[in-house]
Amino acid sequence: MTKPDPSPTEAAARDAAQQHGLNARSLTTLHDHATSVFLLPEENLVLRVAPKSRSMGMTRAVTLVRWLAEQGLPVPKAADVPQPLLAAEHIVTIWEYYPQPAGTRTPGTEHLGALLRKLHSLPAPPLELPAWQPLSSLRETLNSSTSLPPGQTEWLSGRIQELLTQYEQLEFPLSEGMLHGDAYPGNCIWDKSRVLLGDWDEASTGPREIDLANTFQGVRFGRTQDELKAFSDSYGYDITTWTGLPVLTQIRDMHTLGSYIKRADRNDPTALQELENRIRAIQQGDTRTPWRTS
Repeated sequence: MTKPDPSPTEAAARDAAQQHGLNARSLTTLHDHATSVFLLPEENLVLRVAPKSRSMGMTRAVTLVRWLAEQGLPVPKAADVPQPLLAAEHIVTIWEYYPQPAGTRTPGTEHLGALLRKLHSLPAPPLELPAWQPLSSLRETLNSSTSLPPGQTEWLSGRIQELLTQYEQLEFPLSEGMLHGDAYPGNCIWDKSRVLLGDWDEASTGPREIDLANTFQGVRFGRTQDELKAFSDSYGYDITTWTGLPVLTQIRDMHTLGSYIKRADRNDPTALQELENRIRAIQQGDTRTPWRTS
């Protein structure tokens, strides 16, 4: 039987490994969503692969993470090689691999809250971070999408504008500073007995509430009130006392559509089904129907 051709992201990962003389014979997929993640088991390295259009964010992430480590924030270690790499029309970064201990629960909201509290207390980094721009990437995705019906695209565009108008009227008690940009427990991993905060491609500056709201949007995926309280306690601020939280969680709801639209454009039936489920829930104001995470 003829072996199928590798996906474009896998081809990019193999190309990048070859550029550095790394052993890619046993390359395996760990994750394939907005960013594709591959493991090189013999090298104990992970390769993160994204479209070339995201090269600035990927480049910034490597520089920022190395500085954050110097500040004492627990973060994954970027491999000590020249990076990022351009490979097969994709951008690739290389990171140390952290096997997750069997039988141990994944890092929780209390871990994320403590990490964000430390992050938000740091001085400004010695590199320029972009300003957080709500739903700008979703707008671009909608404009180029081939899978959405015109009426659905029009409705989503109108909803984006409604949320942006509401966002502009908010006042933020925590003021502005450095943001992770995609902070939720799924971006936390174990390094033996400590927890690391990874995935810094969307780092930016903006109201600190942005980093807190994502965890509360997680009720869409079954996050409990106990988990939300643990997050607030570990961060040291209860964002539910702020009237702007619903606007930020609704913005996050919309933001999550982007990667599913791109996958649907690549004829991924699972992604298309979940995309339709999420759009329907948003249109109907349904906050109870669970959303899938893959």
